[in-house]
Amino acid sequence: MELKNKIILITGAGKGVGRALALAFAERGAVVAANDISPINVEQVVAEIVTHGGQAKAYIEDVAKKVGVQYLINSVEEDFGGIDILVNHAAVEPHTPLLEMDEWDWHRTLDVNLTGAFLMTQSTARVMQAKGQGVILNVVTESGSSAAYRSSMAGLRALSASADSELSPHGIRVHTIENSADVVKVVMSTLEAE
Repeated sequence: MELKNKIILITGAGKGVGRALALAFAERGAVVAANDISPINVEQVVAEIVTHGGQAKAYIEDVAKKVGVQYLINSVEEDFGGIDILVNHAAVEPHTPLLEMDEWDWHRTLDVNLTGAFLMTQSTARVMQAKGQGVILNVVTESGSSAAYRSSMAGLRALSASADSELSPHGIRVHTIENSADVVKVVMSTLEAE
């Protein structure tokens, strides 16, 4: 897959792997729609991309909320005309032991890490279906220590497998990407194989 001028929507693009992928996609000539819940980091990423001659825009929305997700998808469509690749990277990780974790931390972790990925996948896949093609990448990791985080990652793996099975007849591929030191290389290799 040639990345030049492709529209890439990345959730959690303000830091970590999301930031690294945003910069890597921009270097390859892609248009980056960078989402995060906080404007501070994601606007720095966008400014860096634009400063180096790339094309990017920040979108501040909470992916755990359906209305926010729909507004995000509609805004990216209006600004760039579609979405070719979605990277679900937004995640939260509480560091509270199981016996001390309150219900709010549990729900917020599942809401962002799993429900957010579901809502983003569903809404973006509808856009991709109209074009007959698209790629969705779900970034997962085993390194989390909390029960809520590890449960959300297990759910995200299952969601990815099920979504790939359901969406591939529509030309949409869904991949699970392991978060590692080589994650940018793995993502690019996965997309080259498409």
